[in-house]
Amino acid sequence: MASFSNDVKEELCSGITDRDKMYACLYGAVLYCRSISDNHISFSTESLGFAGLLENLFERIFGKGALPSVESGRKRNNVSVYNLSINNSDTVKNILREYDIDVYKRKINLKNIVNNSLNSFLAGVFFVCGSVSNPYKEYHLEFSIAEKKLADDLNGILLNLGIEAGYAERKNSSVLYIKDSENIEDILTFIGARQSTIDLMNIKIYKDVRNKVNRIANCDSANIDKVISAALRQIEDINVIKLSGEFDKLSPDLREVAALRIENPEYSLSEIGELLEKPIGRSGVTKRFQRIAAAADEIRKKV
Repeated sequence: MASFSNDVKEELCSGITDRDKMYACLYGAVLYCRSISDNHISFSTESLGFAGLLENLFERIFGKGALPSVESGRKRNNVSVYNLSINNSDTVKNILREYDIDVYKRKINLKNIVNNSLNSFLAGVFFVCGSVSNPYKEYHLEFSIAEKKLADDLNGILLNLGIEAGYAERKNSSVLYIKDSENIEDILTFIGARQSTIDLMNIKIYKDVRNKVNRIANCDSANIDKVISAALRQIEDINVIKLSGEFDKLSPDLREVAALRIENPEYSLSEIGELLEKPIGRSGVTKRFQRIAAAADEIRKKV
């Protein structure tokens, strides 16, 4: 069974497209990988998508001679793991020289992150040392980093993005962690995992709605589930539109009903209608959400 963290990494693979993004992503992965020396670079991942992407990145940036060897196996929990390594010293030296990496004093060189490719660089970092917990259980994203200097450099980038991370040391690793769900959403969106961001938002809303409706006495369970299901669909449509930057293009009446739904995910359509500046009935609210759904579907078709 795939983890939420692995789902994020699989989604990220599709966003690493042009050469600048590839170059920056591979730089982040190489710089932050756990096993690196003057004659050896290796990666271990549970993401089949990233394993394939990594092969493609090395070939596209450094040629077929830089293709890593690949071995697959299984962990004790029966999860597949893919080990990729480059052991040719000349190839490794060429990679380290191209990215100006000193394996004994690793640090971020911003010259390797050009043309607005910071998001791809961070995606590369997340691939090799990042993880995010199942949001049904907890809100927790972290980077487990081999060296303190690299952790400090990454923390500086996160602060510039408006994200404050906690710090801990664990098993010879420097760990940067984020537990605020909105900050996690911001990171996932920035590095290119928009659908995962929407999934996290929906899970958060679902948990919030369940907590609210469970406090209401004598509620019919079937009706509760019906309200929640409809609200989640509507909120996902709204989030798709917001993440695309198209929300402000909606008509005022659609923006009004969308804002009320976000603020009141547990309300029925009739209750939403009563809160409008000019109250309308259930059918009128339904029509507005149908128009929002149509707009969201058009955006999905373009992605």
